[in-house]
Amino acid sequence: MKVGIVSLGCAKNQVDAEVMAGILEAAGHVVTADEYEAEVVVVNTCAFIREAKEESIDAILDVAQMKEAGKLRRLIVTGCMAQRYESELMHEIPEVDAYLGTGEFDRVAEVLAGLEKGMAGAGTHRVPEPVLVYSHETPRRRFTPAHWGYIKIADGCDNRCTYCVIPSVRGVLRSRPKSSVIAEARQMAAQGVREVCVIAQDTTAYGSDKKGGANITSLLQGLDKVRGIDWVRLMYAHPAHITDELLDYMAGSRKVVRYLDIPLQHIDDGMLKLMGRKVSGASVRKLIGRIRKRMPDAALRTSMMVGFPGETRDAFAELLRFVKEAEFDHLGVFRYSEEEGTPAASMERKVGEGLAQERYERLMKAQMKISEKKNKARVGHTYRVLVEGLSSETELLLEGRAYFQAPGIDGVVYINEGAARPGTFADVEITEAHPYDLVGRVAG
Repeated sequence: MKVGIVSLGCAKNQVDAEVMAGILEAAGHVVTADEYEAEVVVVNTCAFIREAKEESIDAILDVAQMKEAGKLRRLIVTGCMAQRYESELMHEIPEVDAYLGTGEFDRVAEVLAGLEKGMAGAGTHRVPEPVLVYSHETPRRRFTPAHWGYIKIADGCDNRCTYCVIPSVRGVLRSRPKSSVIAEARQMAAQGVREVCVIAQDTTAYGSDKKGGANITSLLQGLDKVRGIDWVRLMYAHPAHITDELLDYMAGSRKVVRYLDIPLQHIDDGMLKLMGRKVSGASVRKLIGRIRKRMPDAALRTSMMVGFPGETRDAFAELLRFVKEAEFDHLGVFRYSEEEGTPAASMERKVGEGLAQERYERLMKAQMKISEKKNKARVGHTYRVLVEGLSSETELLLEGRAYFQAPGIDGVVYINEGAARPGTFADVEITEAHPYDLVGRVAG
């Protein structure tokens, strides 16, 4: 059967969708990028914040309409929404044939076969506590370009931040064996992958659920030795778990790029305590100093949250000052989303949506000036760039990324002079700067 997969949310969710695609293909199905020609559509949902839930519901309803119109035989919903709201969704959207939670998406081909055979109960396979972790032996079809991809090194989370539903929908931290991660990296290198992005809910907690096992530093040491991989990029690093050992290794590594994605959420001590972040404002500032002392050229990405219950004018003012002082290379801002069942949902001193929006805009405006300043400082310098191919903006330009640009979330380098093949590295001299993107020419 032709199966289309709609994957929403984060990169971790995308890996789950890629695994489902591999499992479906191994079972003899054809995975198509065009959901309108599919006989079956799998909607892999996100439930992290309100906007993500709304997007997931809209996607399910769009596909349900296709089914009602007779263009589709089966609709399967997977992921965090299915894990968290299966009972409600079954009542509200009867067009869905099956729901699979975050711990059973590997059964997608089995469930589809059961549906086709008319087996009783084929559409009910949600488990209360996810335990699944995929391995290098699990079939997987990557949706990323041939030259880069994600490696999910763990699933679940033990941090229990007061605003977050991830532990309730993803379960406790479950680290993959180091040998499995390395084996998958070798497989990807054999397929032509040059850059791997290491992901998990908390990459720096990797191995802490195992006694005497690997940690994130020893895992990076193993990835450093994989032939064919040129860049290893570390994403989703919790500030409480970034050690000097990790920073020292990154500073001397041949392949681990000097880029850290560290979701900080806030800098005010009161806010950090209410959020359950396990760090203080002082420790965060010391961490930024430790990173920049060891790696002065390190690129730092972070995310901040505004509008959390109890965020006073002074707390936000401190956050704004910190953002201006720290001068992050990349920064994303979230408006607090109240999620039922979390400790934060019952907190008092709510912040109005209008005020949260105003604070969001002020932070983003401040960051835009910082990004433009940093990019202007790069004009005249030459960087090694991984060439992606023709630009998504215009076929007249090539597009690539330097070490300080993660795929899909940061800016890009537009190449307007010189030639280079997609999937290769080129030395590019920066000639022009914009707030989020750069323009350059192939050197020499």
